[in-house]
Amino acid sequence: MAAGPMAPLIAAFACVFLAVFPPVASGDAATLESVPDLVKAMYVNVDSFPCVRLLNRSGQIGCSNPGQDKIVAPIVRAGNINYQLFQPSAVLLPLDQMTDFFLRVSNEPELSHKVAGVLVESNGVDKNVLELSPDRKFPQQAFAPYSDLSHHWNPAGSGIMWNRYDFPVFLLSEESTQTLQKLADKNEKTTNGYLANVAEFDLVMQTTKAGTHDSESCLKEQTCLPLGGQSVWASLPPISNSTSNHQKPIIMVTASQDSASFFRDRSLGADSPISGLIALLTAVDALSHIHDLSNLKKQLVFAVFNGESWGYLGSRKFLQELDEGADSVNGISSLMIGQVLEIGSVGKAISQGYPLFYAHTAGNSAISKKMVDALQSASESLGSDNVKVKPAALSNPGVPPSSLMSFIGKNTSTSGLVLEDFDSQFSNRFYHSSLDDPANINSSSIAAAAALIARSLYILASADLPIDLITLNTIKVNVSLVEELIGCLLKCDPGLSCGMVKSFIAPSNSCPSHYVGVFQDLPSGTQFPSYADDISRFIWNFLADRTSSLSGNSSSCTGKCHDEGEVCVGAEVEGGGRCVVSMTRYVPAYSTRLKFEDNLWHVLPANSSDPLSAADPVWTESFWNTIGLRVYAVQTTAFDWFVLLIGMIITAASYLAVIVGRSYISKIIKRD
Repeated sequence: MAAGPMAPLIAAFACVFLAVFPPVASGDAATLESVPDLVKAMYVNVDSFPCVRLLNRSGQIGCSNPGQDKIVAPIVRAGNINYQLFQPSAVLLPLDQMTDFFLRVSNEPELSHKVAGVLVESNGVDKNVLELSPDRKFPQQAFAPYSDLSHHWNPAGSGIMWNRYDFPVFLLSEESTQTLQKLADKNEKTTNGYLANVAEFDLVMQTTKAGTHDSESCLKEQTCLPLGGQSVWASLPPISNSTSNHQKPIIMVTASQDSASFFRDRSLGADSPISGLIALLTAVDALSHIHDLSNLKKQLVFAVFNGESWGYLGSRKFLQELDEGADSVNGISSLMIGQVLEIGSVGKAISQGYPLFYAHTAGNSAISKKMVDALQSASESLGSDNVKVKPAALSNPGVPPSSLMSFIGKNTSTSGLVLEDFDSQFSNRFYHSSLDDPANINSSSIAAAAALIARSLYILASADLPIDLITLNTIKVNVSLVEELIGCLLKCDPGLSCGMVKSFIAPSNSCPSHYVGVFQDLPSGTQFPSYADDISRFIWNFLADRTSSLSGNSSSCTGKCHDEGEVCVGAEVEGGGRCVVSMTRYVPAYSTRLKFEDNLWHVLPANSSDPLSAADPVWTESFWNTIGLRVYAVQTTAFDWFVLLIGMIITAASYLAVIVGRSYISKIIKRD
């Protein structure tokens, strides 16, 4: 009976509400038809790259929300506040101020407590940052095979990536940088003291929620996983298991495939170390066209190590597998390795118009001298290409940070050489930063290094045999291959969607990242492990292809081949791959102080037979549910009071309408 008289009151209420809160339109004709539409109109998701929480045996580094909840804070520009914060704020930080800001935050607790989060601007097109390296001045010095640890290999190093920050930090994309700058400008123009644009940080780490503050506790509580991945090695020509008793001395040629950065997914490492990886792959390609390698006195083995930025995980695990005679290294042994030649950072060697490289040696002086002599002979054979190589300065304390340190640490008599584009200090001013990108390297420098390596390996493998100069001079690198590999491994366009990569694997992402990732379970096999990232799978297929000889039947395959000694190249490609004769294997890369048992990772005591075991940090990465960053506007206090007043008026009017309506209805009923 009362429904009829109340309808006009409800309609009146709706009219008042719509007059005060008109519908929000997205675009000219867009309407909000659902809750997701409303959320999309209110919130802007920000394209960005997070700094995450990592742990080791002694503590934590990296970034995380301080508690279990999201963080919401007003956006302020760092340049306009001189780091003087009056309330918890989301600091919009120019990249060239990053080092200074984080050093101050680490040394000033009062400032740190006012930092709710940090939004680091991308470098953009200005490229006004001259140097930025968040690593230390002597990276991974605990693994150095010498006592002088005061040498500054990395003079630009600040060490800020090794500190713990109890607030979220994100690196913005170029587009997001412009968006956040506009929002910060709007906040500055607000005159009533209320900042209307805020950032919402979702960077809650499971280790923070569980209170696990080191690797051992978080592995036990299963709130983290160890850093790790897959390394790859291959022999050229393929080693035959049937001749294992008559194998030749091995020349081990190594490079690294992973880098590090303050920001997890912006670890490109163009010069350090991917330029060396590209040089190795290009040198293998050049040598694969030589048909008499089996007649040489020494065996070439190429290894690409993963996890080298985090305690030399790949090289140290490789050496452990050799000691244990694991299936992953079947066919070779540590006793067979006579020389180690590592290709380090070689992307910035163009000096005074020509490439100049430096040979950093270790071990037996006579063998090391032969390696330098081989490089210089290769340099002379290149003639008009004018590629130069010099021995590194004797004043250096030893070899620079490199995988060779693992070999020396395992066996101090190891003879080896690291080829670099620097003498006493890194030429890379962006070591382990997001700015070590393709613009930081020169493809001509990498091609020159590949040519130098390829020819010197032919000379070294010939040993005391007369050098066949005709064959030596036919060893030429494919310069276009260098350019293609740079595009595939260091750029998003084409990135891992390039033709070369897709001829071998089905990549999961287009944009490459050289962060090592986490090791998820025990290795399941040397050819097809359960977990191998895109980069490792590409390297495996590339090396298997270039170091192979076709099998007799050349049959198609999608997994294992029938004949022993054969592997399936391109198994992921539509239509299947092909069986080839190749000795190419995956090797797990994770801490030698970890053991997987009873479905749990366990930290082992230091191994007395491994001098570097005590220095192993045992790095792990925290779990998280989601990582997100978004921005939105909050209303001014004046509008809040206005909404409250309107609400009170509507409430009072509604109450009055009910009273009047009831009185009116009562009179109608009495009259009837």
